[in-house]
Amino acid sequence: MRQTILLTVSLFMYVCLCAQDKTLRVDYIFSGTDKSVEISLDEMSCFDGWAGRRVNLDEVPVRGNGQISLTDEASGDVLYRQSFSTLFQEWQTTEEATRVRKSFENVFLMPMPQSKARVRVELYDFWGNTAASLTHLVEPDDILIRKITPQVPQHEYLLKSGSPEDKIDVAIVAEGYTAEESDIFYNDARIAMDAILAHQPFGQYKDMFNFVAVALESNDSGVSVPGEGKWKDTALKAHFNTFYMDRYLTTLRLKNMHDKLCGIPYEHIVILANTDTYGGGGIYNSYTLTTAHHPAFKPVVVHEFGHSFAGLADEYYYDDQYVEYYYPDCEPWEQNITTLFDFESKWKDMLNAGQAQLLEGAGYQSKGVYRGSEDCRMHTNRAETFCPVCQRAIGRVIEFYTR
Repeated sequence: MRQTILLTVSLFMYVCLCAQDKTLRVDYIFSGTDKSVEISLDEMSCFDGWAGRRVNLDEVPVRGNGQISLTDEASGDVLYRQSFSTLFQEWQTTEEATRVRKSFENVFLMPMPQSKARVRVELYDFWGNTAASLTHLVEPDDILIRKITPQVPQHEYLLKSGSPEDKIDVAIVAEGYTAEESDIFYNDARIAMDAILAHQPFGQYKDMFNFVAVALESNDSGVSVPGEGKWKDTALKAHFNTFYMDRYLTTLRLKNMHDKLCGIPYEHIVILANTDTYGGGGIYNSYTLTTAHHPAFKPVVVHEFGHSFAGLADEYYYDDQYVEYYYPDCEPWEQNITTLFDFESKWKDMLNAGQAQLLEGAGYQSKGVYRGSEDCRMHTNRAETFCPVCQRAIGRVIEFYTR
């Protein structure tokens, strides 16, 4: 009964919030160095339809490295909240960030408020403290909120379990496929979807998902590899050598990406790169990007989706170096690793029940960070499944979005 009442209240709040069923898109620039952070509002726009969740609007499933919230100006009620991570915050840990200032695009989608509201975006440091924040007003009748008329790209639904309003919508997007290679992309997209749904608990919750393949056309086939002097003209401008790391494949053009997807209902994005070179990346509530023609394509796309969808941490570590991302006086927000600072909030109950273990070595660190199993999809490509700890974490996120 309590769950039904909460769902009814949440749906009532949504109806009061955006009876016109529109999306507010807010673009920001995050900039700084390893020690400084600034947030700047770039542009606001809106378009018809809202594919995001309609339950648990004022909560987040995990803290993330940042959060954005929408608050009604008159009542002070939180109308919407979302957690996320950013490529900018990863870059801040690099050597380059100690000697140069850089900026990164970030795009967030929220339900359009009916009346005056305030948006607040926050970025957190390693300990969860607010490193930077920006609060600004949104007035629905603001003439400078750009009205977008979507130009719907070529697409095909691979799985449609229901309407976008009721399901979790995943867009699988082509990068580096020419118009002549669209059939190859659709086949790759189906392989990616099948790989994700072959893993529990995604398969268990299959009827809660819609998967749509979006065949964006690139002028060149393949993706850019700056380390080899190869620059391609592709739809999303993705490239290897992110942060000068050979295998790190990302796109920095998030505004362009969301422009091209406008008109497709989506909440989560999986980008497939038309190359057989190993690489990729996954950023929580931003996107997954992976290469479609490497032999490890299927385990890698699932691994990276674990990052972008559920905010899972990498469970591998380096024996020959000590990279410190997690500290003993703070519990990581990622649900599949722990420093034991607040193990009660993680899988201690599963440990006591014999469903999980406590093994040192995770989060890139060989010491001081622990994982829950000997092997897992978040640990190696050899693993057949997500471990029980990760499965529970993913299931909780799915239920958060839908119940």
